[in-house]
This record gives sequence, C-alpha cells and structure tokens, in this order.
Amino acid sequence: MYFELKENRPHGTQKYPFSLYHIYNIHHSFQIPVHWHDELEIIYVKSGVLNVNISGENYTGSTGEVFVVSPGNLHFMGSQTGKVDYYTLLFPLEYVSFQSNDLLEKEVMAPLKSGKRMIKPQLGAGLSDICDNLIALEHSDLTLSATQKEQEIAENTSDNRNNLIIQFEIKSRLLLFFKRVLQSGFILENNISGRNTTEKEMISYIQQNFTRKISLKEFGNQFHLSEKYISRYFKEHFHITISQYINHLRMEHARQLLQETTLPVTEVAMRCGYENVSYFIRSFKKMYGNPPLKYRNEI
Repeated sequence: MYFELKENRPHGTQKYPFSLYHIYNIHHSFQIPVHWHDELEIIYVKSGVLNVNISGENYTGSTGEVFVVSPGNLHFMGSQTGKVDYYTLLFPLEYVSFQSNDLLEKEVMAPLKSGKRMIKPQLGAGLSDICDNLIALEHSDLTLSATQKEQEIAENTSDNRNNLIIQFEIKSRLLLFFKRVLQSGFILENNISGRNTTEKEMISYIQQNFTRKISLKEFGNQFHLSEKYISRYFKEHFHITISQYINHLRMEHARQLLQETTLPVTEVAMRCGYENVSYFIRSFKKMYGNPPLKYRNEI
C-alpha cells in the first residue's frame, strides 16, 4: 500500500470524513514514502514493530503503541521485516470541533487546527483500547463505502438510523481520545511548525514532474544545490533515494489508472513516465505481486 505526496485521494466524504486503513501481511521489508495530508492521522500498531518518521524525527513503535501525525506534517513509515500489523485512522479536526464560543474549541481544538499546538507524536500504549473500539466500529460498517452511506441517508432506508448511531459512536470515541490525550499532558506547544518547508518543496516538485525524466542536475538547479549534495540530502531526510521515490509515485499512479480507466497497459506505462513497457511490467509485478493486466482483471 503506497501513498502519494501530498495525498490527492479523498479520505471519506464530507458527511463521512473518518477513514480507516489496515496494512498487514506484507512479508517483506517495505516503506510507505514520505507524504502529508490535511487530516489528523492516528497510527496504531496492532502487532509487530513499525518504524515511523514524523517531521524528521525517528520513532519505533511495537505492539499496542499509538502515534499521532498532526495535519500538514511530513511523515513516512515502514518495516525492515514486514512482520507488522497496523492501522491508520484519518479525519479532519473539524469532524470533532465545537461552536466557536465553546471553551473546548477555544482552548483545545482551535489551537490544534491552527498549528499553534500539537499532539505529542508518540503516545505509547495507553490509548490502544480506544483505537480497538474505533476499528471495531468502523469494521461494523465496512461493507458500505462512505458514498453508499450518504446515499442510504438520502434515501431514508431502514439502515439510516444504524448508520447515524455508528457516527455518534465514532465521534464519542474520538472525543474520548482527545480527553485522554489532554489528561496525559500530550497536547504541547507546536515546536515543529514551519519545519519541512524545503522538504515539502522538493517532493512537491517531484510529484508535479514525475511522469517525465527528472535529472539530478535539474533537481539540484531548482533548489540551488549540487547534484551530490541534493542526492545525499534527500536520502538522509526521507530514507529513500530520489529515483526510488519517483518510481513509487509512478507505480501508484499506474495502479490508479489500471483501477479507474480502461487504458491499454502500454498507454498506462507511457502516462506514468515509462518508455520501456517491459521494464514497467516487471517493476509493477515486483511491487504489487501481479503484472498490470492480471492486477486489473482481479480487482
């Protein structure tokens, strides 16, 4: 499972903005490349060991541990063995906000939304029970997509009441999460706000141009750095080479095109920046386990 930076995919819908992703049974080393998004992200390690980098700081989480990525913060994660089972829960802070004159909004939620304050990135295992509850609630309704849930309410079907109750339950658990975070002293002044500006510019430039060839010379000139330095800088900060990152973006774009269009494999390869179709097919199979056409047919 790989993500683009900045993530362009929607997380849920306007009415159902809470999203849950489950990553497990990788069975080999992997890294989800650096990215950021506007939602707050809770990372919950169900079992195994997960390496997480948030705004340039490295953390290691084991079974039961919880991490929080504040909106807009660069982050990436991975495992040396692949023997990890973890969840990511994403939602906009507005989902659990209050009226503007509410004390909790003024003192807690508004400072978090503005970036003045942040939640401590590594929270330990003390919040695992709430994460388990949120996962169970979302799984109880996973047979429906967020769009289907909206349609049910619009059509006033018999499941409408149940869907609304689940939303109440999810919000109540999230509010309990924030209460426990506040009780534990995990809401801090944001000492990393404003970091990552150069890093974001670098990876945004790659994201905007990954479908064509980007030379180290061009990349270095863009940021007034030598080829050698910018290559080392990128590797040190993101634990991945520039070419590896470009390939991740191309592969993810190819996967989306295979899912969402009927374009021939040759056209998909060309649109993703691959001039050699055979190389594209080999690379796709290496990353996703199947060649492109078989992957599309099994969706």
